[in-house]
Amino acid sequence: MSPSLRQMRAFVALAKTGSFTLAAEYLHVTQSALSGLIKELELVLGVRVVERSTRKTQLSEIGRELYPLFDKMIQDLDGAMLDIANRKALKTGMVRIAAPQMMSCTLLPEVIAAYRQAHPEVQVRLVDCPVEHVSGRVFSGEVDFGIGPERDPTPEIAARVLFEMPFVLVFPEGHALAAKERLSWADVNDYPFIALQGQFTERLLRDMHVSFRDLSLKPYNEVTFMTTALAMVSAKLGVTVCLPYAEPMVKLYGLQMGQLHEPQLTRRFFVYTKTARSPSPAAESFIAFLVKFVETHEWNVTLPLALPPGTE
Repeated sequence: MSPSLRQMRAFVALAKTGSFTLAAEYLHVTQSALSGLIKELELVLGVRVVERSTRKTQLSEIGRELYPLFDKMIQDLDGAMLDIANRKALKTGMVRIAAPQMMSCTLLPEVIAAYRQAHPEVQVRLVDCPVEHVSGRVFSGEVDFGIGPERDPTPEIAARVLFEMPFVLVFPEGHALAAKERLSWADVNDYPFIALQGQFTERLLRDMHVSFRDLSLKPYNEVTFMTTALAMVSAKLGVTVCLPYAEPMVKLYGLQMGQLHEPQLTRRFFVYTKTARSPSPAAESFIAFLVKFVETHEWNVTLPLALPPGTE
């Protein structure tokens, strides 16, 4: 058998106070209960830890050796339990998020600032990366969760719908497209189309084919980052499409955007977490906060899936 936590606490209190009476008061127990715990400890160890006399109480030689060890164990345990309690109460903790570059410089800073006002003690660290790297950051454990568009499912990564939004067409101010009351995907092919490399354009072309078989997009140029595409549109090198959450960056480049129709294509974004790892209380709190934040935006055309119990 090993000493119990109650026995070790009784011994440490007695060692610190040097008195059964004071130690019992410190632990809020009776003196007889404290004496019983010390006797139980000595039975478990098979040795005396306290030398008793009518005049004073002092530790035995073994008791003096055990005191700093038990004291450190109790302090470490109490510290760990306090840390857990603080994390549950969101008085401390850290949230690490991986997100694509465009979302990281538009939507998420706004969300993080609002969350910090509600939970100033929780640190939020944003890892901005290419969209194709989001799942990898989640899988490696570098972040608590990631945010990104729909990707092929894997058993190691769980996906929760965050929001769904329609594509918008982006063009310079004073462009001929600004005079049109209703923009269609057919209008995109009338001008050089600046697209993104990788699955963004691949999925867009696939959705286009499914929804409108007679229409196909022909990218004039494909770039890695949306900021590059916006800069090229600002230089009047063509037009591009993006998602409405990018509006702050679109305005920063002095560009206009309009919703696309015929067909109306949307893109869903997900919160990605590692299947074998439960998010921390702080991470779950931020995810719930993020869900409520995006629900208020008019471009969110589909309500997200229900969150797990206890995160509302």
